[in-house]
Amino acid sequence: MSIVTLDSTAAVSGPAVLRSKADARRIAALSLLSIRFIQGFIYWGGGSRRFIYAPAKLDPNAATWMANKFQSAMPGALLGTDHIIAFLLHHFYLLYASLILFSAAELIAGLFLMTGFLTRVAALTSIGLSVALMLMFGWQGATCIDEWTMAACNLAIGATLMLGGSGAFSLDNALLARKPALAERGWFRWMSGALPLPMHSGAFQKIALAVFAATVVFNVATYNYYRGSVITPFHGGPVSPSKHHLALTDGVLLPNGVVRFHAYLDGGTPEAPSNVMTAVLKSSDGSMLEQWDGTALSHLPASAIANEFAYNRFAPGPFGLRAEMGAMATITLPAASGADTASLRNAATLQLRTVNGNTFNVAVKTE
Repeated sequence: MSIVTLDSTAAVSGPAVLRSKADARRIAALSLLSIRFIQGFIYWGGGSRRFIYAPAKLDPNAATWMANKFQSAMPGALLGTDHIIAFLLHHFYLLYASLILFSAAELIAGLFLMTGFLTRVAALTSIGLSVALMLMFGWQGATCIDEWTMAACNLAIGATLMLGGSGAFSLDNALLARKPALAERGWFRWMSGALPLPMHSGAFQKIALAVFAATVVFNVATYNYYRGSVITPFHGGPVSPSKHHLALTDGVLLPNGVVRFHAYLDGGTPEAPSNVMTAVLKSSDGSMLEQWDGTALSHLPASAIANEFAYNRFAPGPFGLRAEMGAMATITLPAASGADTASLRNAATLQLRTVNGNTFNVAVKTE
């Protein structure tokens, strides 16, 4: 008796071998069921929260508008995705369409995976979503890289389902049982998961090993970049997910004593804002020339803060100047009444001190 193998060649086999191979395929199909459903549920849950259970996430006027979370990822986003985020944040209609499409892809791919319909297409979509999430949000997580961990697991699961198919109890299998002629359709073999991929076993092995290598390299490389512990010692990451950091540039002292500078909150947790308590203008020898305390900073007029993005922003707060993750702005500090503008010409540094005692400096040039 003969059977057809994965490479479409005939192989002599007896009934016992046939039963063994059928059992092995049945075991593999049942084994994939749990990960297929949960992978689908994870993505369906992300999309359904925004479309069904928490629609305010897609409401630009709501406090939970997704653009805020999107912007919070910008400081640590990899491979140029920070520039893509910034571009979208500056173009509302593209931003809104992107968030709708991303959420819809999660919803549909998740539903297809849970039901086992067009499983390979849905799995490939989940791979793309996992890679995008890892590149943008993978650096976040106060105690461990939570976003990376989930996306890395989802990437591996998506790769497994793309190669292995839908397994048992799937709409792909039900559709094939109803229309057996689909077994001869190439598009059905590639897009669904009811049958093995239409290729020789040698070619399938090469593709499987390539997918394995790409998954391992991408996951391990990003982990090493974010935390080390692979070829370098453990480290907190190029961008800290827990400790706020302010990048200050373009410090300028104007002739009338006004100080202007650019600030970017490019590190820390998005769960809590950073609060600047004082700003001090110092001379080259470190002596204080001017100071703006928390009261002065909390009463800055709106015209003194030119935010670059409409979502996470610098703004006056109850304790001074408040900033949300990813906020970027040009800030103007007014001259104190009666300030000696002549002595201010010796200014060399502007120092900001946050509520937790951290200080950030920027060189000041005079105009």
